[in-house]
Amino acid sequence: MTSRALLACIVLVGAAACDDAPRAESHGAPTGSTCPPDNTLTYQSFGQDFMTAYCTRCHASTLSGPDRLDAPVGYDFDTLGGVRQHLAHIDVHAAAGPLTVNDGMPETDPRPSVEERRMLGQWIACGAP
Repeated sequence: MTSRALLACIVLVGAAACDDAPRAESHGAPTGSTCPPDNTLTYQSFGQDFMTAYCTRCHASTLSGPDRLDAPVGYDFDTLGGVRQHLAHIDVHAAAGPLTVNDGMPETDPRPSVEERRMLGQWIACGAP
């Protein structure tokens, strides 16, 4: 790439788009969600539907290569066990609570509402029952 082309690329779309260097993973902060004593959210009543609606289009054990859309291998949310292995990761990428609303995931529509994200934070805080 010529220096003029490189400069144009930097100006027009930013330096990160001009090379093949991996992007740093971006994430939020822990939500500070807590588990209320009267929690009714379970995998069957909430978690499974949430993961199916918003996560498993990239984070599924049945997907590989480019079909994962850059989701890390092993971060599979199509089973409760897979979800439980990565609760802290899910919290800082997709959940909401009293400290923050993390909306980094999913990157494309459909996306959960803030209320759905708060429910996710609560469900995670309860240990994803």
